[in-house]
Amino acid sequence: MARNIKKQVLLEKDISYLNRDFASFRAELVDYARVNYGDKIQDFSEAGLGGVFVDMAAYVGDVMSFYLDHQFNELNLETAIEDRNIARLVRTAGVKATPKSPAIALVNVSVKIPSVLREGQYQPDIDLLPTIKSGTIFASSAGVDFELYSDIDFSELTDDYEIDAVTTIFKSDSNGTPLSFLLTKEAFCTSAKSVVETHVLGDTFVPFRKVTLKNPDISEIIFVKDSDRNEYYEVDNLMQDTVYKRIMNNFADKNLVKERIELIPASRRFVKEYNRNSGKTYIRFGSGKSDTYDDDIIPDPSDCALPLYGDRKTFNNVTIDPNDFLGTQTLGISPRNTTITVSYRHGGGLDNNVPPGSIHSVSRLNMVFKTTPSAANIVGIRGSVQVNNPMAAAGGENEPTIDELRSVALNYKNAQNRMVTREDVIARIYTLPNNFGRVFRAAIVDNPNNPLAVRLFIISRDTKGNLTIAPDTLKDNLSTYLNRYRLISEALDILDAPVANIGLKYSVVVEKGYNYETVLNKINFNLTKYLKVENYQINQPIIIADLTNLILNTEGVISLVEFEFMGFNGVVGNNTYSIFIFDPTAYMSRGMLFPPPGGIFEVKFPNDDISGRAI
Repeated sequence: MARNIKKQVLLEKDISYLNRDFASFRAELVDYARVNYGDKIQDFSEAGLGGVFVDMAAYVGDVMSFYLDHQFNELNLETAIEDRNIARLVRTAGVKATPKSPAIALVNVSVKIPSVLREGQYQPDIDLLPTIKSGTIFASSAGVDFELYSDIDFSELTDDYEIDAVTTIFKSDSNGTPLSFLLTKEAFCTSAKSVVETHVLGDTFVPFRKVTLKNPDISEIIFVKDSDRNEYYEVDNLMQDTVYKRIMNNFADKNLVKERIELIPASRRFVKEYNRNSGKTYIRFGSGKSDTYDDDIIPDPSDCALPLYGDRKTFNNVTIDPNDFLGTQTLGISPRNTTITVSYRHGGGLDNNVPPGSIHSVSRLNMVFKTTPSAANIVGIRGSVQVNNPMAAAGGENEPTIDELRSVALNYKNAQNRMVTREDVIARIYTLPNNFGRVFRAAIVDNPNNPLAVRLFIISRDTKGNLTIAPDTLKDNLSTYLNRYRLISEALDILDAPVANIGLKYSVVVEKGYNYETVLNKINFNLTKYLKVENYQINQPIIIADLTNLILNTEGVISLVEFEFMGFNGVVGNNTYSIFIFDPTAYMSRGMLFPPPGGIFEVKFPNDDISGRAI
């Protein structure tokens, strides 16, 4: 039976796709409805039914437009605002999020050794010289414990067969004959605590197995071993199949070079990853099976072919499981049916930068002797151990904020694991592993004496958050770390950034009806917030107009009568400032106050250094 099909002609309607907010959506919808549906609905007011439908459609369009813009912005590292998206983009750029950084301290460790007459001279009895093992814990008056990095061997001898330690007479008899000597050696310790934990793994093969460690703020993985005594090595990524290993130098030149570096294969390896949200660290292993032998880089594709069973003559395309290709050892071995033992260090923070002389007692002593001294000598030597830190511990820093990670990633993502531009160098400095300390601020300037070299100025912070000179240990670690990434023709001179301690004195006219003290407190609070050391980089000037506007925009201020910068150095009253002498008048130009070359500003004691007067 024939049917009549009625054809409907769709008229082209003028639709705009440029509306982005509620008002523009509603206006466009009202115009559209009046033109195309004016014969059916005449009332498009807010109280009318037509207005309700228009408002609902405009609301949906506005919400969808907002989320579209938001999602698009979250794809860009510069415009993203959600922490989890920024963390993901930072990780994509190649920057590893790091937890709190522990402090490093140089300590002098001393022991008292009885004297013995040998070859006509009184000297320390070499049969009683001990070795203080790594893991020994020293306590500080600030409540922060420091753990010894490596062994202190007091029996170690120099090339001239002398005791390799600073030796002084500790006690003599009435005739001046030495009864005992005090031996002192330098060593490094860290505020991070070492922990050993075990994880039992089942017999099920799990590619890219992940093991979450219990403690937060893990700065260093010391070793990872399984119950079969296989060692797993930390790598930057699972494609890295070799690592460098430090070994003792037993060759003829061992007196000149104590250790050698050796390139070893790392079929068993892992990567360390840190979760900012939980504060926990986990290690991820490879995807290979330890009981298979790889004779090719990739498996033979014919091994993955699927057999056809029965009398089937036809078949469709078959999807191959890509997991079949993960069993190779190309990305490392995934452990199974074993017990993993993990040793690591955790802890840190800005408050770990204890002042000089605060590390002065032994909390846990691990001491061994190469010989077998008497019990009395062992008790006497163990009880004589003294420790002191001549310099402040440094390198401890809080976890970097999400904005700090963002700024590092913006410079780091184009570096491609080498340093070409100055931004590459700065980004690499801020990614120094936590266990080697952390630089608070860094800047690069040209070297006027060498066109092939640049000057790198760095600065650290102490426990109170004040600027302090970076310790030599941190500089050595930084030099070793950067040397791996620098170009062969580049040279970096690492220098201390001079700290310019400044203050501010001002006078204002306060409007009648306002309390003078309240107005001055508001001004001082705003100035202190603006001049916080966290807001400044090395070589960054202070714009004077910003400070004057900040004062004039304070409620109750009519005019600014006096405004003057002051410089502080040395000891002023009860306050101790930087030794650098800074004259603000000599560094003022074009409405800005400049720091010394390679320097940074600091208002160290804002309650004393910022003073105001109301007229």
